[in-house]
Amino acid sequence: MLLRMSTLFLRTLREDPADAEVPSHKLLVRGGYVRRAAPGIYSWLPLGKIVLENVARVVREEMDAMGGQEVLLPALLPREFYETTGRWDDYGPNLFRLQDRKGADYLLGPTHEELFTLLVKGEYSSYKDFPVVLYQIQEKFRDEARPRAGVLRGREFHMKDSYSFDIDDEGLQASYDAHRAAYQRIFERLGLEYVIVSATSGAMGGSASEEFLAVAPTGEDTFVRSTESDYAANVEAVTTPAPAARPLDGLPEAVVHHTPGTATIQTLVDFLNGAGLGRDFVEADTLKNVLVKTRAPGADEWELLAVGLPGDREVDFKRLEAALEPAEVALLDESDFAANPFLVKGYIGPRALLDNKVRYLVDPRVVTGTAWVTGADRDEHHVIDLVAGRDFTPDGTIDVAEVRDGDPSPDGKGTLYTARGIEIGHIFQLGRKYTDAFQVDALGSDGKPKRITMGSYGIGVSRAVASVVEQSHDDKGIVWPREIAPADVHVVGTGKGDQIEEALRIAGELRDQGLRVLVDDRKGVSPGVKFTDAELLGVPTSVIIGRGLKDGLVELRDRATGEREEVALGDIVERTVAACRG
Repeated sequence: MLLRMSTLFLRTLREDPADAEVPSHKLLVRGGYVRRAAPGIYSWLPLGKIVLENVARVVREEMDAMGGQEVLLPALLPREFYETTGRWDDYGPNLFRLQDRKGADYLLGPTHEELFTLLVKGEYSSYKDFPVVLYQIQEKFRDEARPRAGVLRGREFHMKDSYSFDIDDEGLQASYDAHRAAYQRIFERLGLEYVIVSATSGAMGGSASEEFLAVAPTGEDTFVRSTESDYAANVEAVTTPAPAARPLDGLPEAVVHHTPGTATIQTLVDFLNGAGLGRDFVEADTLKNVLVKTRAPGADEWELLAVGLPGDREVDFKRLEAALEPAEVALLDESDFAANPFLVKGYIGPRALLDNKVRYLVDPRVVTGTAWVTGADRDEHHVIDLVAGRDFTPDGTIDVAEVRDGDPSPDGKGTLYTARGIEIGHIFQLGRKYTDAFQVDALGSDGKPKRITMGSYGIGVSRAVASVVEQSHDDKGIVWPREIAPADVHVVGTGKGDQIEEALRIAGELRDQGLRVLVDDRKGVSPGVKFTDAELLGVPTSVIIGRGLKDGLVELRDRATGEREEVALGDIVERTVAACRG
């Protein structure tokens, strides 16, 4: 491959795009790799398409090596498939929905469990046909409410999704393990620093679920690790260790106190500690009751939900949404409080919630025998020593409080610390959710039908491109790993005719040696601009033909390390090939 910048469809930019927030968004646009077409929708220009295809090639090679077979299914899907599994409603507003000229409903595929399941049902019917792994690399569509960060969170994106079909659970586990190992090889080849964390399954359904997160401070996912074990989880999947229940005998009676001006936890604690009650109070002694409303997929009416948690914690809304998925969740507005006058803002307690049949779920730390300071359901009044299991009984538990550094690890080893990451892969053991929906059976070796079990495995191909840039850049531009770089070597003729001609000659010889070459043969462009572009574009190795040419010398540069070396003109091809091939 030989790309000439004099004819390449490429325009680099000196300034960051106005809407860019993260390095990958800034640098991919400035480097001419992508261009915004609409919110969350991007065009991939020639160099960007090369990088995108290089990532896809790595994914294909590893998927093929583990026994996967590539297919390509339609992106335009009929409604009935998704209605059969309930996901036409479960996906809610995230689906792009449309109608054809006859009024039939369709969607743009966000993921393809249904179609793959039906494909296998139509072709295979015997245990001898299994196991099978099918995959595709295709555009996917999700109507993100807040598309941001360039191609990291888009409404149209490149994705590899694969599906395993096995005759039994042991086979599913083997397929899952094979995908997990393949993903590790893929992300290592892409040069990504990543972590594997426990995750929730969400609208996908199923049981076991793990995410692959590229470690990056700009990531939207928060995950935790233990200080003393290999425990790692997305915060949405963290389980809070519940303390043991306490005996109810001998606990003081609940007493209502007038607590003027205490509509916040801090003002309440300050008031109690100055009230001469003979004990000290902290925020964790209080029970905060947070009200939201939920709506099931396809339902018209909202329902109230109260979440009780220790007052030193806040509700993590992402954890709450994950716990209640596929239902919609929203905070209450003034009209909701007006319609429910028993909700006294700042002083809401369990009794009014339960008496009015509001679903009341509490944090796992709220166990039988724990005594709390909480709202008394009257303006400027709180109740002290309201005991769980004696004075109120919640409808259940919900683990949605914020997770903090220093919290105990769920595996009992050490404490948790948080970090940020970008989801680049997700693997699920779906089990029989989809094969039950479509009644996918195979005749077993005993002559009896057996229900097939499935796994689903995704990699964000376009997101992986951006994730590499998030981890591999400096103040000058992108630093591509060689495996996915748009070229192996960037040959730069700094401007004058003989330097450009020499650059073209060297570039041709490097191409003949099997290297992928980008050559800057533009005339009338200053050396400074060419050097800036070379650093911005981030090709791993550069050959600079400049003033040293008159002395028979050219410069060999390494983009990652910044090392520079003058090399004799007659040796440059051999030295460059050696540098590119390690």
